[in-house]
Amino acid sequence: MQGLRKILDKTIMTFCVFLFMMMTVVGTYQIVTRYFFNSPSTISEELITYSFTWLSILSAACVFGQRGHLCMAFVYNKFTGAKRVFLDMFSEILVMVTAVFLLIYGGAIMTAQNMSQLTASLGVSMGLMYAVLPISGVIILIYGLLNLADMVKKLKDPNLDQYGLNAEDNE
Repeated sequence: MQGLRKILDKTIMTFCVFLFMMMTVVGTYQIVTRYFFNSPSTISEELITYSFTWLSILSAACVFGQRGHLCMAFVYNKFTGAKRVFLDMFSEILVMVTAVFLLIYGGAIMTAQNMSQLTASLGVSMGLMYAVLPISGVIILIYGLLNLADMVKKLKDPNLDQYGLNAEDNE
């Protein structure tokens, strides 16, 4: 399972780095054409906007996979051992349910409903722009299942009572 996590991490990170590099190049092109040639490029503006959307949502999915999302530490830190693992599992399940209903189900509906609408400058289907929602929902769901499997392993750990006492357990 760690192999699947590594492949998923590497794939998402590589794609996000590519998007960021592409946005930098296109943004530089846009600045040059606007200020030096007095001819702004609407295509580059739209490309950067949609690329930023994809970058943000896919990066958020990656953060959920690494359990780097926010929590209410003043409540969370009061728990240790099995109680903390169960709290982690509950949190992970809530994230997965949200991903299924909002991102996968809702995103699939938005994607399907907007397939015939084209973007203003690029002429690409808006459905493709919204496709990042169900894609990231599936990624979050996969990460959630991997995280739950890790937590079940923690429940079988003989040092379970120590879970939550160290700073690295908060990650």
